[in-house]
Amino acid sequence: MKNITPTDFKELLKKDDHFLLVDVREAWEHAAYNIGGILIPLGELINRKQEIPRDLPVLLYCEKGIRSMIAIQRLEMLGYTNLYNLAGGMKAWKEQIT
Repeated sequence: MKNITPTDFKELLKKDDHFLLVDVREAWEHAAYNIGGILIPLGELINRKQEIPRDLPVLLYCEKGIRSMIAIQRLEMLGYTNLYNLAGGMKAWKEQIT
């Protein structure tokens, strides 16, 4: 599994817009605080997998990095190879970036 730190992700945001950002938290968590991207809660992920491209880097995030790791594991079982986990999730982002 490929991880990206909040600091490295912040740099990526400045340089490149050729990726998809996916929040796998629940809607209320996304509404309270998010860093953008589309919302696909973990429980809906498999049913909505067609929304996740295979030909573009995809960064998944959640609150602590655990649900996004689970999401990546599930998608990798379906053949995805272009996935990145935001290490530490929103908790790490808030501590390191904001």
